[in-house]
Amino acid sequence: MRIHIATDHAGLEFSTQLLHHLTEAGHDVVDHGPVEYDPLDDYPAFCIRAADAVVRDQAAGVAALGVVFGGSGNGEQIAANKVQGIRAALVWNLATAELAREHNDANVIAIGARQHTFEEAVSFIDRFIETPFSHDERHVRRIRQIAAYEAHGTLAPDPRAH
Repeated sequence: MRIHIATDHAGLEFSTQLLHHLTEAGHDVVDHGPVEYDPLDDYPAFCIRAADAVVRDQAAGVAALGVVFGGSGNGEQIAANKVQGIRAALVWNLATAELAREHNDANVIAIGARQHTFEEAVSFIDRFIETPFSHDERHVRRIRQIAAYEAHGTLAPDPRAH
């Protein structure tokens, strides 16, 4: 599996360790930066590049996922979700990592590098990568609704409307 990673200065050390861990696990890892510590760096470009690469790979038939992280993971998730076709989920435990894939077919996860030990974060990432999408009809339907809004700004009819 190809794994695209990106971070900000808060996750740089984590990024280096993660690259090693994922490569040892047999994944093709692409690091979208940063490459050196800069406490004033701007994470959006790094995370958007990683998310965009996930979309391009998936469109080309390459099995790919993304992992973005920073101090909290919130900004990184927001940035990744600006890329059309990305479903980035903020993950903080094994259950959210699993459900992100199983129910939401998330293709990127965001993690707060300052919120977890490296070992905890790696367990979330490994669980995310190994968990398949369930393909349950209700989840497929909901993902289609999100994609329709993303592409066309259309929503399913509101059942409460008269």
